[in-house]
Amino acid sequence: MTTDDHVVFIVDDDERIREALSELLDSYGMRAIAFGSAGDYVSAEKPDLPACLVLDIELPDINGLDLQRQIGDSDHPPIVFITGHGDIPSSVRAIKHGAVDFLTKPFSDADLMAAVHAAITQDRENRSERAELGILKRRYVELTPREREVLPLVVSGLLNKQAAVELGISEVTLQIHRRNVMQKMAAASLADLVRIAEKLEIPITHSRRVGGNEHE
Repeated sequence: MTTDDHVVFIVDDDERIREALSELLDSYGMRAIAFGSAGDYVSAEKPDLPACLVLDIELPDINGLDLQRQIGDSDHPPIVFITGHGDIPSSVRAIKHGAVDFLTKPFSDADLMAAVHAAITQDRENRSERAELGILKRRYVELTPREREVLPLVVSGLLNKQAAVELGISEVTLQIHRRNVMQKMAAASLADLVRIAEKLEIPITHSRRVGGNEHE
């Protein structure tokens, strides 16, 4: 891990804590950007890098747990909470809403670094998944309206002839649309197309009604 492939955001109103954490992270070769309030953090321009948010609970403008709730629907970095006033309800709430860890001051350097590394690894995975989903969505947009009708029927397990009847088209035409769907979605197999449909959350409203082997 190098300082140009990640960033650790620190939000703590205690300047001494911010400095100490920044120095600690720097000693491990990690880049840190510190803020004294939640507002400063939220309004700041942030590098588009895998990240971790080290967040204090007690802040001058908003409670850290409330900030976690407010940014919960956005693609924010995984959070590591730090606090001098830890309690079980707060820790349960934090973890329940996705925090990587909840550390009570004074905590060990090892515990903090383990949590930070886990958070950055999680953010890398999240970013990779979002990037993959973005590619799939762009491919899906390239499908014709008819191909978008064919896709859910195919992944539902219907035979070609069943899907053709469902759409009121010939089986040959259905097979052409199916082939186009496979190619445009870059699906190597039907199983691959099923996984793609699941990632895109395409609703499956049909199911195979008769048994037998499907003819391509």
